[in-house]
Amino acid sequence: MYYKRIIDRYLSEWAARPIHKPVLLRGARQVGKSTAVRHLGEQFKYFVEINLEKQPDYKALFKPNLDVKRIVPEIAAMYGTPIIAGQTLLFIDEIQECAEAIMALRYFKEDMPELHVVAAGSLLEFMLEDIPTYGVGRIHSMYMYPMTFDEFLEANDEMLLLEARNQASTTSPLPMPLHDKLTSLIRTFMLVGGMPESVAKWVETHDYLQCQEVQDDIITGYEADFPKYKKKVDPQMLRLTMRSAARQATKKFVYSQVPGGYKIAEIKKALELLIKAYIIIPVTHTNSNGLPLGDERDDSYRKMLLLDTGLMLRLLNMAMGDITGITTQILTATAADLVNKGPMAEMIAGLEILHYRSPHLAYELFYWTRQAKNATAEVDYILPYNMQILPLEVKAGVQGGMKSLWDFMREKGLYQAIRCSLENFGEFDYIDEKDEKNKNAIRHVSILPLYAISTIKL
Repeated sequence: MYYKRIIDRYLSEWAARPIHKPVLLRGARQVGKSTAVRHLGEQFKYFVEINLEKQPDYKALFKPNLDVKRIVPEIAAMYGTPIIAGQTLLFIDEIQECAEAIMALRYFKEDMPELHVVAAGSLLEFMLEDIPTYGVGRIHSMYMYPMTFDEFLEANDEMLLLEARNQASTTSPLPMPLHDKLTSLIRTFMLVGGMPESVAKWVETHDYLQCQEVQDDIITGYEADFPKYKKKVDPQMLRLTMRSAARQATKKFVYSQVPGGYKIAEIKKALELLIKAYIIIPVTHTNSNGLPLGDERDDSYRKMLLLDTGLMLRLLNMAMGDITGITTQILTATAADLVNKGPMAEMIAGLEILHYRSPHLAYELFYWTRQAKNATAEVDYILPYNMQILPLEVKAGVQGGMKSLWDFMREKGLYQAIRCSLENFGEFDYIDEKDEKNKNAIRHVSILPLYAISTIKL
């Protein structure tokens, strides 16, 4: 059973072009890269898939030289399937296993531009570091992540509910029965997560424990990869850093909280490797005075998200020994408690923001915090929106509980913001009596449910 993915449309658009660059599909292990390419292959008369990890014999084809007019017929002969431009999709999986294969990709654009070629792999960033000119301008990267909440709804045959949500707006909220159902489903999504195998297990069984078994296996697979990251990095340090990131999720990452007595420089290196493997997603402080947000970034202030909420909960279980209290809170807590206590709501908001962006670029997440001593002001996410800055605060509280947001908007001269919560759609205006530059400034806040992040057109 194939579950539709957002990237399907982008891959189909690429395939429809008469001339095209090879696509390099990048992302963490087990987010569905290979499955999406096989689904694309159904549009072609022929589909050729070689896996350089499972079928190392194919590596030899790339060793003598990078002449793709020689390599392609030899792959066809070994595979026993014609490779014909316009009729065949050639898929090179686990391409990180062969540096020469990565370097050969550039020549498909130059010498066989009508042939459809997709390559994918995990831990690609480590190999690409050593191939600085692997194909700039001749290879097109696409980035893939775990499933979004919208994809989760489609997998669970909730298309009518998804359509109803898409018709709602801040001025036309959902009927409460539909809102309550979506709220229940986003709670489920927090536990099941977006790893395709876990989602498939949920659709099949509706059993959280069986989903947890899948998630544990995925984490075990990630940890089995750790010795491949860099020979000089201690795999145990990578495990401890990953677990510490789960414990510190949505808070400023503190290196000293990683156990084991490692030096800060070593932990920083481990953290960067986990980021390059797409297991950890950084959220970086920006002063937010203008666009692009990255121009005023400060990497010394970073929060960390795990790539998936379901995997984060399993990592917490491994680090803490028992997460039944957290699980119970997700399933039963009031909306205010779930959003304001614990990292889950803030984390899922950040991941959803990232996952709905175009796969053609590797986007970053940003937040703002006041860096003065004894400062407590912080806005969860800062977004570029219509060539302006849009703050997004994950909060269940009322207007008076949003002091950080008001401080930020006043300081930056902003008049639009989003409050993301488990409330229904809504909006309100806030008269800012403290704004000295613009007396009684009116600030407009759109209330967006956590289950509707995809409706923000970034």
